[in-house]
Formats: sequence, structure tokens, C-alpha cells
Amino acid sequence: MGKQRNSAYTEEFRKEAVRLSQLPDRTATQVAKQLGVSAQQIANWKRQFTRLSDKQFNTLEGIDYSKQETKEMQQLKLENMRLKEELEFLKKVSAYFAKRQE
Repeated sequence: MGKQRNSAYTEEFRKEAVRLSQLPDRTATQVAKQLGVSAQQIANWKRQFTRLSDKQFNTLEGIDYSKQETKEMQQLKLENMRLKEELEFLKKVSAYFAKRQE
């Protein structure tokens, strides 16, 4: 028949699969084969890990990936983007005035 399927993997198992797939000397395909799951399943767990609902991962190796942390990260990215745009504008303005003074 086909592969035997275990649809109820523990959170610890999923965390370890994602962690192993992110090691520099391994690929998700290698880890999936070793653990007897599909590479797509590991990709799904990784995506769930980054999206974070209350039923999914919150910490991994001491890093807090909670919703609050994610929200703060989104705010920082938006602020960073805004500051880059302001910097680009200031560069253009300063170049304009530098040309006018010549």
C-alpha cells in the first residue's frame, strides 16, 4: 500500500523537525526522509511557526515568537520602511540644493 500516515505529531516533534531542517548542513527533504514525513509537511509547520496562532509554537530555543513579539516586529518594519523613504527623500533634496549652489 502507501506510506503509513500519523496525523497527530506532537508539538515537540514538529519543533524539532523545523529546527533540524534549518541547520546549515541539512535540507528539509533530508530531514523529512529521516523522520518519515513529507518535506511539504515540514514547510507547513515552518509556515505555521512563523504565523503563530495560540495553538501553534510560541518559543523556540529561547526566542519568543508570540503574537506580541510579532506585532512589535511588524511595527518596527513599517517604521524602518518609513525612515528609509524619508532618508531617500532627504538625499534627493540635498542633491537638488547642492546642484543649485554650484
